[in-house]
Amino acid sequence: MKALCLKEPWASMIKEGKKTIETRKWKTNYRGNIILCASKYPKSELSGKAFAIAELIDVRKMTEHDEDAACCKIYPRANSWILKDIKNIKPFTVKGKLGLFEINENGIQ
Repeated sequence: MKALCLKEPWASMIKEGKKTIETRKWKTNYRGNIILCASKYPKSELSGKAFAIAELIDVRKMTEHDEDAACCKIYPRANSWILKDIKNIKPFTVKGKLGLFEINENGIQ
């Protein structure tokens, strides 16, 4: 399954249901389920772990309307990655990478 790493505090905001749009300066044509992981740094309870599965339903140019759901202000070249059906999972350790990467989904709880 595709995976994406996020830095804190944004990873925790998604886990807590406060954030439903992730922003990136790059786009992807991929749509579908995605595993969300927290980057190793900065250190937190979620660091280096997969913590949720969501459906990536759209990627489009960010607008001011997206700011609340993205928990950030619009910035140059920002794209909104629209997440739906975010489900927390039992965290497990992952070796994060830049961009979208593959994770074996066996054993996800």
